Amino acid sequence: MKAPIEVRTPLTDGALRGLKAGDACEVTGVLYTARDAAHKRFLDAIGRGEKLPVDLRNQILYYVGPTPARPGQVIGSAGPTTAVRMDSYLEKILANTGLKATIGKGHRSRPAIESMKRHGAVYFAALGGTGALLSKHIKKAEIVAYEDLGTEACRRLEVQGFPVYCINDLAGNDYYRQSKAQWQTWDKPRAADTAGEGLD
Repeated sequence: MKAPIEVRTPLTDGALRGLKAGDACEVTGVLYTARDAAHKRFLDAIGRGEKLPVDLRNQILYYVGPTPARPGQVIGSAGPTTAVRMDSYLEKILANTGLKATIGKGHRSRPAIESMKRHGAVYFAALGGTGALLSKHIKKAEIVAYEDLGTEACRRLEVQGFPVYCINDLAGNDYYRQSKAQWQTWDKPRAADTAGEGLD
């Protein structure tokens, strides 16, 4: 089995070019977090011509709203949010910030995939339902913007070996769609499987 590809932030164009849809990866470095409410504020700031409170250039944005940390923990459960919820914000975020990757759960819409291809960005998926496991890869967490949003505040996370899969690469390939097409092909009976039918 192929070992996971190490991905370090800040991201480089060379590192992104080496990723293919379906690659297992481990992220080490910094992730910034934002969900729906923070995205809306990002776009409001962009619309006013203001700088965002965080520099997303060459960074990864993780769609997550972690639960409060228990005593002795860095962070609570930190599982991914459904990514397609952020698709309507993606084009303006990519065009105005230099963001190079996102992490979420599930597929992205076709317009979002085309937007990533146009701006040289990729999409990683983390496994849903593994929030407690993922939190163990988070070594430090601090709120850096929109503290009033509570769990949806924008955070800076320092992670080590954070496990994800590359779903959409720079070429616009989509691992979910590729996998579905492959399974549909396998599900069709082959000539060799049916050659002996009716010969009993």
